[in-house]
Amino acid sequence: MNKKDKILIIGAGLCGSLLALRLAQRGFEVEVYESRPDLRTTNISAGRSINLALSDRGLKALRLCGMEEKAREFCIPMFGRLMHDAHGKTFSSNYSGRENEFINSISRGNLNALLLDEAEKHDNVTIHFNKQCRTVDIENTVAHFKDYQTKEEFFVHADVIFGSDGAGSSLRKSYISERKFLFSYSQNYLNHGYKELEIPANKMGTHQISKEHLHIWPRGDFMLIALPNMDGSFTVTLFLSYDEGEFNFENLTSEDKITAFFEKEFPDALALIPNIKEEFINNPTGPLGTIKCSPWSYKNKTLLIGDSSHAIVPFYGQGMNASFEDVFVFDEILNQNLETWEAVFKAYQKARKHDTDAIADLAIDNFHEMKDHVANPIFKEKRKIEMDLEKIFPTQYFSKYSLVTFNENIGYNEAMNRGRAQDKALLNLIADNDISTSLEMSIEELEIVLRKVQEETNEILQEDKIAGMNERN
Repeated sequence: MNKKDKILIIGAGLCGSLLALRLAQRGFEVEVYESRPDLRTTNISAGRSINLALSDRGLKALRLCGMEEKAREFCIPMFGRLMHDAHGKTFSSNYSGRENEFINSISRGNLNALLLDEAEKHDNVTIHFNKQCRTVDIENTVAHFKDYQTKEEFFVHADVIFGSDGAGSSLRKSYISERKFLFSYSQNYLNHGYKELEIPANKMGTHQISKEHLHIWPRGDFMLIALPNMDGSFTVTLFLSYDEGEFNFENLTSEDKITAFFEKEFPDALALIPNIKEEFINNPTGPLGTIKCSPWSYKNKTLLIGDSSHAIVPFYGQGMNASFEDVFVFDEILNQNLETWEAVFKAYQKARKHDTDAIADLAIDNFHEMKDHVANPIFKEKRKIEMDLEKIFPTQYFSKYSLVTFNENIGYNEAMNRGRAQDKALLNLIADNDISTSLEMSIEELEIVLRKVQEETNEILQEDKIAGMNERN
Protein backbone atom coordinates (compact mmCIF):
# COMPACT_ATOMS: atom_id res chain seq x y z
CA MET A 1 0.00 0.00 0.00
CA ASN A 2 1.47 3.33 -1.04
CA LYS A 3 0.48 6.79 -2.25
CA LYS A 4 1.22 5.85 -5.87
CA ASP A 5 -1.56 3.25 -5.95
CA LYS A 6 -4.29 4.20 -8.39
CA ILE A 7 -7.58 4.38 -6.49
CA LEU A 8 -10.87 4.14 -8.34
CA ILE A 9 -14.08 5.17 -6.57
CA ILE A 10 -17.38 4.09 -8.09
CA GLY A 11 -20.03 6.67 -7.16
CA ALA A 12 -19.73 10.42 -6.57
CA GLY A 13 -22.63 10.76 -4.17
CA LEU A 14 -22.24 11.98 -0.61
CA CYS A 15 -20.06 9.11 0.63
CA GLY A 16 -17.99 8.83 -2.56
CA SER A 17 -17.26 12.53 -2.77
CA LEU A 18 -16.26 12.73 0.91
CA LEU A 19 -14.07 9.63 0.56
CA ALA A 20 -12.41 11.08 -2.55
CA LEU A 21 -11.74 14.34 -0.71
CA ARG A 22 -10.21 12.64 2.31
CA LEU A 23 -8.03 10.27 0.29
CA ALA A 24 -6.85 13.22 -1.81
CA GLN A 25 -5.98 15.13 1.35
CA ARG A 26 -3.88 12.15 2.37
CA GLY A 27 -2.02 12.30 -0.96
CA PHE A 28 -3.55 9.39 -2.88
CA GLU A 29 -4.27 9.48 -6.63
CA VAL A 30 -8.05 9.20 -6.99
CA GLU A 31 -10.39 8.78 -9.95
CA VAL A 32 -14.15 8.89 -9.39
CA TYR A 33 -16.76 7.59 -11.84
CA GLU A 34 -20.42 8.57 -11.47
CA SER A 35 -23.33 7.23 -13.52
CA ARG A 36 -25.46 10.38 -13.20
CA PRO A 37 -24.83 13.80 -14.74
CA ASP A 38 -23.02 16.45 -12.71
CA LEU A 39 -25.64 17.59 -10.18
CA ARG A 40 -24.00 21.03 -10.11
CA THR A 41 -25.22 21.66 -13.64
CA THR A 42 -28.28 19.36 -13.92
CA ASN A 43 -31.33 18.75 -11.72
CA ILE A 44 -31.21 15.00 -11.03
CA SER A 45 -33.28 14.56 -7.85
CA ALA A 46 -35.53 12.01 -9.61
CA GLY A 47 -37.61 11.35 -6.53
CA ARG A 48 -34.69 10.95 -4.11
CA SER A 49 -34.86 12.77 -0.79
CA ILE A 50 -33.72 16.30 -1.50
CA ASN A 51 -33.05 17.17 2.12
CA LEU A 52 -31.49 15.09 4.85
CA ALA A 53 -30.84 15.25 8.59
CA LEU A 54 -27.21 16.06 9.37
CA SER A 55 -26.13 15.43 12.96
CA ASP A 56 -23.02 14.99 15.08
CA ARG A 57 -21.57 11.87 13.44
CA GLY A 58 -21.77 13.40 9.99
CA LEU A 59 -20.40 16.70 11.24
CA LYS A 60 -17.48 14.83 12.82
CA ALA A 61 -16.48 13.43 9.42
CA LEU A 62 -16.93 16.80 7.72
CA ARG A 63 -14.77 18.36 10.43
CA LEU A 64 -12.03 15.82 9.67
CA CYS A 65 -11.94 17.11 6.10
CA GLY A 66 -12.19 20.78 7.07
CA MET A 67 -15.73 21.08 5.68
CA GLU A 68 -17.92 21.43 8.79
CA GLU A 69 -18.30 25.20 8.78
CA LYS A 70 -18.97 25.36 5.04
CA ALA A 71 -21.66 22.70 5.40
CA ARG A 72 -23.30 24.55 8.31
CA GLU A 73 -24.03 27.45 5.95
CA PHE A 74 -26.65 25.20 4.29
CA CYS A 75 -28.15 23.90 7.55
CA ILE A 76 -31.48 24.66 9.19
CA PRO A 77 -31.45 23.60 12.88
CA MET A 78 -34.37 21.43 14.03
CA PHE A 79 -34.69 21.22 17.81
CA GLY A 80 -37.37 18.56 18.03
CA ARG A 81 -40.41 16.90 16.54
CA LEU A 82 -43.74 18.68 16.12
CA MET A 83 -46.56 16.14 16.01
CA HIS A 84 -49.81 16.89 14.17
CA ASP A 85 -52.91 14.87 15.11
CA ALA A 86 -55.87 14.17 12.83
CA HIS A 87 -57.73 17.20 14.22
CA GLY A 88 -54.95 19.67 13.44
CA LYS A 89 -53.73 19.94 17.04
CA THR A 90 -49.97 19.86 17.62
CA PHE A 91 -47.57 19.03 20.42
CA SER A 92 -43.79 19.21 20.41
CA SER A 93 -41.11 16.86 21.68
CA ASN A 94 -37.54 18.12 21.90
CA TYR A 95 -34.71 15.90 20.72
CA SER A 96 -32.75 16.61 23.88
CA GLY A 97 -33.14 18.12 27.32
CA ARG A 98 -29.68 19.67 27.02
CA GLU A 99 -28.95 23.07 25.57
CA ASN A 100 -27.81 23.37 21.95
CA GLU A 101 -28.44 19.78 20.83
CA PHE A 102 -30.29 19.64 17.54
CA ILE A 103 -30.23 18.04 14.12
CA ASN A 104 -29.95 19.93 10.85
CA SER A 105 -32.02 19.85 7.70
CA ILE A 106 -29.65 20.16 4.75
CA SER A 107 -30.04 19.93 0.99
CA ARG A 108 -28.57 16.72 -0.44
CA GLY A 109 -27.64 18.56 -3.63
CA ASN A 110 -26.00 21.53 -1.92
CA LEU A 111 -23.89 19.30 0.33
CA ASN A 112 -22.90 16.97 -2.49
CA ALA A 113 -21.93 19.93 -4.70
CA LEU A 114 -19.87 21.41 -1.87
CA LEU A 115 -17.90 18.16 -1.47
CA LEU A 116 -17.40 17.74 -5.21
CA ASP A 117 -16.10 21.31 -5.51
CA GLU A 118 -13.66 20.76 -2.68
CA ALA A 119 -12.46 17.42 -4.01
CA GLU A 120 -11.82 18.88 -7.46
CA LYS A 121 -9.56 21.53 -5.96
CA HIS A 122 -6.99 18.75 -5.54
CA ASP A 123 -4.83 17.95 -8.57
CA ASN A 124 -4.80 14.27 -7.57
CA VAL A 125 -8.59 13.91 -8.02
CA THR A 126 -10.42 13.41 -11.32
CA ILE A 127 -14.21 13.04 -11.46
CA HIS A 128 -16.05 11.59 -14.46
CA PHE A 129 -19.84 11.90 -14.89
CA ASN A 130 -22.35 9.99 -17.04
CA LYS A 131 -20.22 6.86 -16.72
CA GLN A 132 -22.24 3.86 -15.58
CA CYS A 133 -20.34 0.98 -14.04
CA ARG A 134 -21.69 -2.23 -15.57
CA THR A 135 -19.55 -4.76 -13.74
CA VAL A 136 -16.25 -5.13 -11.89
CA ASP A 137 -13.62 -7.82 -12.45
CA ILE A 138 -12.71 -8.05 -8.79
CA GLU A 139 -9.79 -10.42 -9.33
CA ASN A 140 -8.00 -8.07 -11.71
CA THR A 141 -9.44 -4.79 -10.35
CA VAL A 142 -10.89 -3.76 -13.69
CA ALA A 143 -14.16 -1.79 -13.78
CA HIS A 144 -16.25 -1.86 -16.94
CA PHE A 145 -18.24 1.27 -17.83
CA LYS A 146 -20.67 2.63 -20.38
CA ASP A 147 -20.73 6.31 -21.28
CA TYR A 148 -24.35 7.50 -21.24
CA GLN A 149 -23.66 10.25 -23.75
CA THR A 150 -21.44 8.55 -26.35
CA LYS A 151 -22.75 4.99 -25.67
CA GLU A 152 -19.09 3.91 -25.69
CA GLU A 153 -18.13 0.97 -23.49
CA PHE A 154 -14.70 1.03 -21.88
CA PHE A 155 -12.79 -0.31 -18.89
CA VAL A 156 -10.54 1.19 -16.25
CA HIS A 157 -7.80 -0.67 -14.39
CA ALA A 158 -6.92 0.39 -10.85
CA ASP A 159 -4.85 -0.87 -7.94
CA VAL A 160 -7.78 -0.50 -5.54
CA ILE A 161 -11.51 -0.09 -6.19
CA PHE A 162 -13.97 1.40 -3.70
CA GLY A 163 -17.69 0.84 -4.24
CA SER A 164 -19.56 3.84 -2.86
CA ASP A 165 -22.36 3.49 -5.39
CA GLY A 166 -25.25 3.07 -2.99
CA ALA A 167 -27.91 0.43 -2.44
CA GLY A 168 -27.74 -0.72 -6.08
CA SER A 169 -23.95 -1.08 -5.99
CA SER A 170 -22.39 -2.60 -9.09
CA LEU A 171 -19.38 -3.71 -7.05
CA ARG A 172 -21.60 -5.59 -4.61
CA LYS A 173 -23.46 -7.21 -7.51
CA SER A 174 -20.08 -8.29 -8.91
CA TYR A 175 -19.21 -9.88 -5.55
CA ILE A 176 -22.36 -11.97 -5.94
CA SER A 177 -22.03 -12.82 -9.63
CA GLU A 178 -18.30 -13.58 -9.77
CA ARG A 179 -18.46 -16.10 -6.90
CA LYS A 180 -14.81 -15.67 -6.05
CA PHE A 181 -15.40 -16.02 -2.30
CA LEU A 182 -18.09 -16.73 0.27
CA PHE A 183 -20.26 -13.63 0.31
CA SER A 184 -23.33 -13.23 2.55
CA TYR A 185 -25.99 -10.79 1.45
CA SER A 186 -29.51 -9.83 2.54
CA GLN A 187 -31.90 -7.19 1.26
CA ASN A 188 -35.15 -6.74 3.17
CA TYR A 189 -37.88 -4.33 2.17
CA LEU A 190 -40.61 -2.78 4.27
CA ASN A 191 -44.12 -3.12 2.86
CA HIS A 192 -44.13 0.67 2.90
CA GLY A 193 -42.84 2.95 0.20
CA TYR A 194 -42.38 6.71 0.14
CA LYS A 195 -43.46 9.61 -2.04
CA GLU A 196 -42.21 13.19 -1.85
CA LEU A 197 -44.45 16.28 -1.98
CA GLU A 198 -43.86 19.96 -1.22
CA ILE A 199 -45.18 22.66 1.06
CA PRO A 200 -44.11 25.82 -0.79
CA ALA A 201 -42.93 29.03 0.86
CA ASN A 202 -45.53 31.71 1.52
CA LYS A 203 -45.79 34.90 -0.53
CA MET A 204 -43.05 36.45 1.61
CA GLY A 205 -40.69 33.57 0.79
CA THR A 206 -40.72 32.24 4.36
CA HIS A 207 -41.84 28.99 5.97
CA GLN A 208 -45.56 28.47 6.52
CA ILE A 209 -45.03 26.26 9.58
CA SER A 210 -42.24 26.11 12.18
CA LYS A 211 -38.84 25.63 10.55
CA GLU A 212 -37.32 24.69 13.91
CA HIS A 213 -39.00 21.27 13.95
CA LEU A 214 -39.19 18.06 12.02
CA HIS A 215 -42.95 17.75 11.49
CA ILE A 216 -44.66 14.38 11.87
CA TRP A 217 -48.26 13.41 11.18
CA PRO A 218 -48.32 9.93 12.87
CA ARG A 219 -51.29 7.75 11.91
CA GLY A 220 -50.42 4.29 13.20
CA ASP A 221 -49.91 2.37 9.95
CA PHE A 222 -48.57 5.31 7.97
CA MET A 223 -47.27 8.84 8.43
CA LEU A 224 -46.30 12.10 6.83
CA ILE A 225 -43.13 14.03 7.71
CA ALA A 226 -41.79 17.43 6.62
CA LEU A 227 -38.31 18.95 6.73
CA PRO A 228 -37.57 22.64 6.06
CA ASN A 229 -35.58 23.93 3.08
CA MET A 230 -33.52 27.10 2.79
CA ASP A 231 -35.95 28.65 0.27
CA GLY A 232 -38.87 28.63 2.72
CA SER A 233 -40.40 25.41 1.44
CA PHE A 234 -40.74 22.02 3.14
CA THR A 235 -40.01 18.65 1.62
CA VAL A 236 -42.94 16.46 2.64
CA THR A 237 -42.63 12.67 2.57
CA LEU A 238 -45.53 10.25 2.78
CA PHE A 239 -44.68 6.77 4.10
CA LEU A 240 -47.50 4.40 3.18
CA SER A 241 -48.06 0.69 2.54
CA TYR A 242 -47.96 -0.47 -1.04
CA ASP A 243 -51.02 -2.70 -0.75
CA GLU A 244 -52.38 -2.91 2.81
CA GLY A 245 -54.99 -0.86 4.66
CA GLU A 246 -57.88 1.29 3.52
CA PHE A 247 -55.46 3.65 1.78
CA ASN A 248 -52.31 2.44 0.03
CA PHE A 249 -50.19 3.34 -2.96
CA GLU A 250 -51.92 0.75 -5.13
CA ASN A 251 -55.43 2.13 -4.64
CA LEU A 252 -54.65 5.86 -4.50
CA THR A 253 -54.85 6.14 -8.27
CA SER A 254 -57.43 8.87 -8.86
CA GLU A 255 -57.56 12.54 -7.90
CA ASP A 256 -60.76 11.91 -5.90
CA LYS A 257 -59.16 9.14 -3.83
CA ILE A 258 -56.01 11.16 -3.21
CA THR A 259 -58.06 14.14 -2.04
CA ALA A 260 -60.29 11.97 0.16
CA PHE A 261 -57.22 10.39 1.78
CA PHE A 262 -55.59 13.70 2.67
CA GLU A 263 -58.88 15.31 3.75
CA LYS A 264 -59.47 12.46 6.19
CA GLU A 265 -55.94 11.91 7.50
CA PHE A 266 -53.94 15.11 6.94
CA PRO A 267 -56.36 18.04 6.52
CA ASP A 268 -53.96 20.65 7.91
CA ALA A 269 -51.15 19.44 5.63
CA LEU A 270 -53.49 19.33 2.64
CA ALA A 271 -54.25 23.02 3.12
CA LEU A 272 -50.53 23.75 2.69
CA ILE A 273 -49.88 21.62 -0.43
CA PRO A 274 -51.52 23.40 -3.40
CA ASN A 275 -50.34 20.93 -6.04
CA ILE A 276 -51.13 17.75 -4.11
CA LYS A 277 -52.87 15.92 -6.97
CA GLU A 278 -50.23 16.64 -9.61
CA GLU A 279 -47.33 15.89 -7.28
CA PHE A 280 -48.86 12.67 -5.97
CA ILE A 281 -49.57 11.34 -9.46
CA ASN A 282 -46.31 12.46 -11.10
CA ASN A 283 -43.72 11.95 -8.35
CA PRO A 284 -42.29 8.41 -8.12
CA THR A 285 -42.89 6.01 -5.26
CA GLY A 286 -39.62 4.80 -3.77
CA PRO A 287 -38.90 1.54 -1.89
CA LEU A 288 -37.60 1.32 1.68
CA GLY A 289 -35.04 -1.40 2.25
CA THR A 290 -32.21 -2.59 4.48
CA ILE A 291 -29.04 -4.15 3.09
CA LYS A 292 -26.56 -6.16 5.13
CA CYS A 293 -23.63 -8.07 3.67
CA SER A 294 -20.25 -9.55 4.53
CA PRO A 295 -17.36 -9.40 3.87
CA TRP A 296 -17.14 -5.87 2.51
CA SER A 297 -13.76 -6.43 0.87
CA TYR A 298 -12.05 -8.85 -1.50
CA LYS A 299 -8.37 -9.41 -0.72
CA ASN A 300 -6.35 -6.19 -1.11
CA LYS A 301 -8.33 -5.16 -4.15
CA THR A 302 -11.85 -3.86 -3.44
CA LEU A 303 -14.00 -2.44 -0.63
CA LEU A 304 -17.69 -1.61 -0.22
CA ILE A 305 -18.38 1.53 1.80
CA GLY A 306 -21.46 3.56 2.71
CA ASP A 307 -24.87 2.42 1.48
CA SER A 308 -23.31 -0.14 -0.85
CA SER A 309 -22.43 -2.19 2.25
CA HIS A 310 -25.17 -1.17 4.69
CA ALA A 311 -28.15 0.70 3.23
CA ILE A 312 -30.79 1.49 5.86
CA VAL A 313 -34.28 2.94 6.02
CA PRO A 314 -34.35 6.70 6.78
CA PHE A 315 -36.23 6.77 10.08
CA TYR A 316 -33.34 7.59 12.41
CA GLY A 317 -31.96 10.27 10.10
CA GLN A 318 -28.63 8.42 10.16
CA GLY A 319 -28.13 7.12 6.61
CA MET A 320 -25.89 9.95 5.47
CA ASN A 321 -24.34 10.31 8.93
CA ALA A 322 -23.47 6.60 9.04
CA SER A 323 -21.86 6.77 5.58
CA PHE A 324 -19.87 9.85 6.55
CA GLU A 325 -18.80 8.13 9.77
CA ASP A 326 -17.58 5.22 7.58
CA VAL A 327 -15.07 7.64 6.06
CA PHE A 328 -14.02 8.82 9.52
CA VAL A 329 -13.50 5.25 10.79
CA PHE A 330 -11.65 4.28 7.59
CA ASP A 331 -9.36 7.26 8.09
CA GLU A 332 -8.66 6.11 11.66
CA ILE A 333 -7.65 2.69 10.32
CA LEU A 334 -5.30 4.33 7.81
CA ASN A 335 -3.63 6.08 10.75
CA GLN A 336 -2.56 2.65 12.03
CA ASN A 337 -0.08 2.43 9.11
CA LEU A 338 -0.93 -1.18 8.26
CA GLU A 339 1.20 -2.65 5.48
CA THR A 340 -1.43 -3.78 2.96
CA TRP A 341 -4.84 -2.68 1.75
CA GLU A 342 -6.12 -6.12 2.71
CA ALA A 343 -5.10 -5.53 6.33
CA VAL A 344 -6.71 -2.07 6.23
CA PHE A 345 -9.96 -3.43 4.79
CA LYS A 346 -10.23 -6.23 7.35
CA ALA A 347 -9.48 -3.91 10.26
CA TYR A 348 -12.05 -1.43 8.96
CA GLN A 349 -14.83 -4.01 8.76
CA LYS A 350 -13.97 -5.40 12.20
CA ALA A 351 -14.19 -1.91 13.66
CA ARG A 352 -17.33 -0.91 11.80
CA LYS A 353 -19.75 -3.68 10.91
CA HIS A 354 -21.33 -4.26 14.32
CA ASP A 355 -22.18 -0.55 14.41
CA THR A 356 -23.72 -0.46 10.92
CA ASP A 357 -25.80 -3.54 11.74
CA ALA A 358 -26.99 -1.77 14.88
CA ILE A 359 -28.09 1.44 13.17
CA ALA A 360 -29.97 -0.63 10.58
CA ASP A 361 -31.95 -2.27 13.40
CA LEU A 362 -32.46 1.05 15.18
CA ALA A 363 -33.84 2.63 12.02
CA ILE A 364 -36.53 -0.06 11.81
CA ASP A 365 -37.34 0.52 15.50
CA ASN A 366 -37.74 4.24 14.89
CA PHE A 367 -40.07 3.62 11.95
CA HIS A 368 -42.60 2.12 14.34
CA GLU A 369 -41.93 4.80 16.94
CA MET A 370 -42.50 7.69 14.53
CA LYS A 371 -45.66 6.41 12.85
CA ASP A 372 -47.33 5.19 16.02
CA HIS A 373 -45.62 5.43 19.41
CA VAL A 374 -44.94 9.18 19.43
CA ALA A 375 -48.67 9.76 19.94
CA ASN A 376 -48.94 7.13 22.70
CA PRO A 377 -49.57 8.60 26.20
CA ILE A 378 -47.04 6.26 27.85
CA PHE A 379 -44.41 7.20 25.28
CA LYS A 380 -45.10 10.89 25.96
CA GLU A 381 -44.69 10.27 29.68
CA LYS A 382 -41.41 8.44 29.15
CA ARG A 383 -40.16 11.22 26.89
CA LYS A 384 -41.06 13.90 29.45
CA ILE A 385 -39.04 12.08 32.12
CA GLU A 386 -36.09 11.70 29.76
CA MET A 387 -36.11 15.41 28.92
CA ASP A 388 -36.18 16.30 32.63
CA LEU A 389 -33.30 13.94 33.37
CA GLU A 390 -31.20 15.29 30.51
CA LYS A 391 -31.91 18.89 31.54
CA ILE A 392 -31.08 18.44 35.23
CA PHE A 393 -28.33 15.81 34.82
CA PRO A 394 -26.83 16.66 31.40
CA THR A 395 -23.65 14.62 31.90
CA GLN A 396 -25.25 11.62 33.64
CA TYR A 397 -28.26 10.74 31.50
CA PHE A 398 -28.55 10.33 27.75
CA SER A 399 -31.69 8.98 26.09
CA LYS A 400 -31.37 6.37 23.35
CA TYR A 401 -31.98 9.08 20.75
CA SER A 402 -29.26 11.26 22.27
CA LEU A 403 -26.81 8.35 22.46
CA VAL A 404 -27.33 7.67 18.76
CA THR A 405 -27.58 11.23 17.48
CA PHE A 406 -25.50 13.47 19.75
CA ASN A 407 -22.77 11.17 21.11
CA GLU A 408 -20.34 10.87 18.22
CA ASN A 409 -17.74 9.00 20.27
CA ILE A 410 -20.09 6.15 21.18
CA GLY A 411 -20.60 3.46 18.55
CA TYR A 412 -24.10 2.72 17.28
CA ASN A 413 -24.00 -0.76 18.82
CA GLU A 414 -23.22 0.52 22.29
CA ALA A 415 -25.83 3.26 21.89
CA MET A 416 -28.44 0.69 20.85
CA ASN A 417 -27.74 -1.72 23.72
CA ARG A 418 -27.71 0.93 26.42
CA GLY A 419 -30.59 2.86 24.89
CA ARG A 420 -32.85 -0.17 24.62
CA ALA A 421 -32.06 -1.16 28.20
CA GLN A 422 -32.86 2.37 29.43
CA ASP A 423 -36.14 2.40 27.52
CA LYS A 424 -37.12 -0.90 29.09
CA ALA A 425 -36.11 0.31 32.54
CA LEU A 426 -38.12 3.52 32.22
CA LEU A 427 -41.22 1.76 30.89
CA ASN A 428 -41.02 -0.81 33.71
CA LEU A 429 -40.82 1.96 36.31
CA ILE A 430 -43.75 3.82 34.75
CA ALA A 431 -45.86 0.64 34.53
CA ASP A 432 -45.13 -0.15 38.20
CA ASN A 433 -46.04 3.44 39.19
CA ASP A 434 -42.57 3.91 40.65
CA ILE A 435 -42.25 7.18 38.72
CA SER A 436 -44.76 9.58 37.23
CA THR A 437 -44.90 12.91 35.42
CA SER A 438 -48.31 13.85 36.82
CA LEU A 439 -46.60 16.31 39.15
CA GLU A 440 -43.48 18.38 38.58
CA MET A 441 -40.64 16.62 40.36
CA SER A 442 -38.02 18.38 42.44
CA ILE A 443 -34.33 17.92 41.75
CA GLU A 444 -34.15 15.55 44.71
CA GLU A 445 -37.01 13.44 43.34
CA LEU A 446 -35.45 13.40 39.88
CA GLU A 447 -32.18 12.28 41.42
CA ILE A 448 -34.01 9.29 42.90
CA VAL A 449 -35.53 8.56 39.48
CA LEU A 450 -32.09 8.78 37.87
CA ARG A 451 -30.66 6.30 40.36
CA LYS A 452 -33.56 3.88 39.81
CA VAL A 453 -33.24 4.07 36.04
CA GLN A 454 -29.46 3.58 36.16
CA GLU A 455 -29.73 0.60 38.51
CA GLU A 456 -32.42 -1.14 36.46
CA THR A 457 -30.62 -0.34 33.20
CA ASN A 458 -27.43 -1.94 34.46
CA GLU A 459 -29.37 -5.01 35.62
CA ILE A 460 -30.98 -5.37 32.18
CA LEU A 461 -27.63 -4.93 30.41
CA GLN A 462 -26.09 -7.61 32.64
CA GLU A 463 -28.99 -9.99 31.96
CA ASP A 464 -28.68 -9.36 28.22
CA LYS A 465 -24.94 -9.98 28.38
CA ILE A 466 -25.45 -13.30 30.15
CA ALA A 467 -28.05 -14.25 27.54
CA GLY A 468 -25.66 -13.26 24.75
CA MET A 469 -28.12 -10.70 23.38
CA ASN A 470 -25.50 -7.98 23.05
CA GLU A 471 -23.07 -10.06 21.03
CA ARG A 472 -22.53 -9.19 17.36
CA ASN A 473 -20.12 -10.61 14.83
